[in-house]
Amino acid sequence: MTQTLATIYAQVPHRVRTMCGQRHFCGINRTVAWALYWTLLTFLSSGLIALAPPSAGAAPQEGSPRITPVVRAVQTVAPAVVNITSTHIIQGQYLSPLEQFFGPGFGMGPGFGGASPRTQKRESLGTGVIVDGKKGLVLTNAHVIAGGEEVTVRLLDGREFSASVRGADPDFDIAVLEIKGAQDLPSVRLGDSDDVLPAETVIAIGNPFGFSHTVTTGVVSALGRTIRNRNNAFTDLIQTDAAINPGNSGGPLLNLEGALIGINTAVDARAEGIGFAIPANKARRVMADLMDSGKVAPLWLGLDVQDVDVQTAMALGLKDARGVLVNTIFPGTPADKANIRPGDILDSINTTPVRDRRDYLDILRNQTPDAKLRLSLRRDGAPVTVDLAPALFTDENARALMEKRWGFSAAQTGRGIVISSVNAQGPSPFLRKGDLITAVGANPVNKVEDLLQAFRRERMAGQVLLQVTRNGKAYYARLIP
Repeated sequence: MTQTLATIYAQVPHRVRTMCGQRHFCGINRTVAWALYWTLLTFLSSGLIALAPPSAGAAPQEGSPRITPVVRAVQTVAPAVVNITSTHIIQGQYLSPLEQFFGPGFGMGPGFGGASPRTQKRESLGTGVIVDGKKGLVLTNAHVIAGGEEVTVRLLDGREFSASVRGADPDFDIAVLEIKGAQDLPSVRLGDSDDVLPAETVIAIGNPFGFSHTVTTGVVSALGRTIRNRNNAFTDLIQTDAAINPGNSGGPLLNLEGALIGINTAVDARAEGIGFAIPANKARRVMADLMDSGKVAPLWLGLDVQDVDVQTAMALGLKDARGVLVNTIFPGTPADKANIRPGDILDSINTTPVRDRRDYLDILRNQTPDAKLRLSLRRDGAPVTVDLAPALFTDENARALMEKRWGFSAAQTGRGIVISSVNAQGPSPFLRKGDLITAVGANPVNKVEDLLQAFRRERMAGQVLLQVTRNGKAYYARLIP
């Protein structure tokens, strides 16, 4: 396109025009320089040469070596990654300025005032990923939204929505949120975590320390890892060296195809490059149970175990005190069908060591009904391997076993959970018909389901602390099964 000489001249840098006016320019005589300059202007004015500023920040086109599989995966999935803000309401007291300076209680006389009730908000940050754009369903970690009264999600495009918790299970550290007032949102494609390969490249997207939509890459370091905290064991985890920091929790772990293979959940604080993700297949199953019934179906193998301490090991002629001793097999259960016997020593489940009966229950609680378990046993000193699948530990099973093992039954009433019968020869003769059970250990009991769930957790414990209310007075009682 032809341009006027004035327009073209204006496009020539001032420094060039100045140099052309000098006596010599890079060794060129001034007359020659001006001749070259006007020749250039002639070409520009005729449209033979286009002089235009270079495009700033031009995006590389498809096919460019810069558009790697990682870039394509991030471009596809990032719009479905959300930042989650969970607001916790904290009740406290407001201290007057005098109390803040001199200490609580100072200046409590007339006209001074004192501590007054105060409500504070505390926010925690995390990440989630939209897995169903039409329904607005988000997968994240249970610990991201634990205790939150208000949950807000923010998308990559800046939109913010309120979200409700459809279900959460701390045993799996999985929660499902539903975005309110949004339709046709972007979503991630769920992959098959059983197909994950050690050393394959993976991508994490999250909100570490509030830095929105941070991308990190790494490899799958190992599969089938187990980590433990004070209350739970998390099994079958994907280990990765992709950087995972506080705020990444609940974010996606992707393969190079942009498919979700895991939900980032934890990092080993003792080291760098050791992060863990919940496999997508387990997260998918937990999500389905939470959406259907609000909880994950409890499981069991149909056996009871006891710890192998030093005295037990000596009595059994064992070289070391490890594993748990099988002492009871219930008829018709997976353990019975797999021909596990009383006296067997259970060493591991899916290569995860079983250190004691608490460990056994924690590992079993982190399994889904479709899990395939391999148990490593010792029988008469020889190793034995057994493959089996867990069965549903129904309320009927739990109720019958509780009456046998704890020696009482209970029913739901308008007053709460009331003792309906007590076995005088059982381990709880201190209970009376009509007593209220209000807690088992640190777990409150408000309905029968709470009591049965507490029994499932504590059924192999050597002692159980019950909180009982009788005639309006509460007390604690120790039950030794």
